Amino acid sequence: MTQDDLWKLKYNEVKDFMETNHRNPSKHRVEEHLMLNWLKHNRKLMNAGKLKVSRLTMFKELLALGEEYKRVNQFI
Repeated sequence: MTQDDLWKLKYNEVKDFMETNHRNPSKHRVEEHLMLNWLKHNRKLMNAGKLKVSRLTMFKELLALGEEYKRVNQFI
């Protein structure tokens, strides 16, 4: 398996999680730490300009999906 295949597997795992649970991976749940760390790592690569172009559009779509499910403060 190539690195691109592994990246796409993790991408699909995170995307499926977000679509089924309607939220981002939580830092408070141990079973979700790997997904959260994957998101954070790829966000850092993107901000540094080191994320591959082939992955960039897919990752931006994933971030947009995460924005839809962003927690809203219920007391405002």
